[in-house]
Amino acid sequence: MLVIMDGVGDNYLQRRGAGGELARRRRAAMSSVFPSTTASAITTTYTARTPLEHGLTGWFSYFGAAGCVGAPLGFISRGDQASLARRGVTPDDIFLSRSLFEALPVRSFVVTCHDIVDSPYNAWHCAGAERRAYETLDEFVFQVENVVKSGSERKFVYAYWPDYDRSSHRYGSESEQAFLQFRQIDEAYGKLIARLSGTDCAVIATADHGFVDVAPEESLEMPSFLTSRLKFPLCGERRVAYCHVHEPESFMNAAKGWLEDRADIRLSRDLAAEGWFGPGEPHPRIAERIGDVTLLMRGRYAVKDWIAGEARHLHIGHHGGASEDEMLIPLILETT
Repeated sequence: MLVIMDGVGDNYLQRRGAGGELARRRRAAMSSVFPSTTASAITTTYTARTPLEHGLTGWFSYFGAAGCVGAPLGFISRGDQASLARRGVTPDDIFLSRSLFEALPVRSFVVTCHDIVDSPYNAWHCAGAERRAYETLDEFVFQVENVVKSGSERKFVYAYWPDYDRSSHRYGSESEQAFLQFRQIDEAYGKLIARLSGTDCAVIATADHGFVDVAPEESLEMPSFLTSRLKFPLCGERRVAYCHVHEPESFMNAAKGWLEDRADIRLSRDLAAEGWFGPGEPHPRIAERIGDVTLLMRGRYAVKDWIAGEARHLHIGHHGGASEDEMLIPLILETT
């Protein structure tokens, strides 16, 4: 069984969860993928492919087939939040890597929250698995226990919990609200292990990424003299932004003048060549997914642009960057 606790990085677990159910079973730290974000990391867990291979390189990507910047997990366009299906595209136009569940020689289950269980993203990436939905944490534990005990044959169970991530974005990963969510999943994990006693189950728990908290003064709005040089709105994440531009060298020089020491500014193709997005055969559309220039924000800085129809909001908790707090995730193991 694989349990994914969205956003619970290894540094946070050791700092705030010492002595708890999860921390007591922690074996080591691992690296997430780059960028350290749900769209990239969860897709890796669903496909066993790197971001270079599966091509989902951030919350927002430019999709040439749709002719817009969109959010692959929601399968919507940026700004108006309309379904990409309205632009005449289907999931197989956007998602190319197949689900790993289709190749597994055992019965597979995906336990995930009710509001995303049947999304186009999940329907594609969970193909070959039986999907089970829940609304509450108690239901999460019940559904996982139920599928583990649904038969004596070998099976693979993938379970996903999102609420620490949601609270961390809104209130900050170090907030009391986020800590409450962490405590609840920590207690639920202990309850789950107890209920699975005697089932001969190996339970691996981890996360997709960790977090950094960004102060308002560290959240930078891209000025108009730079946004005017963009072909499309910013893609990727606020901690690692992909810029599609007409003249990369000119844009890089202008961006360096604005950002100074607050970001590393790189040609995106160089990052791919250096292995930032992992090894493997590049996705056929990787160039459009990572743009021409990447802004790698240093420290705790984030960058944002705004487009019509988009509500102006500033998250406190962020991820996507290459810091240890964002990249390190725990390896937690228990056998029942």
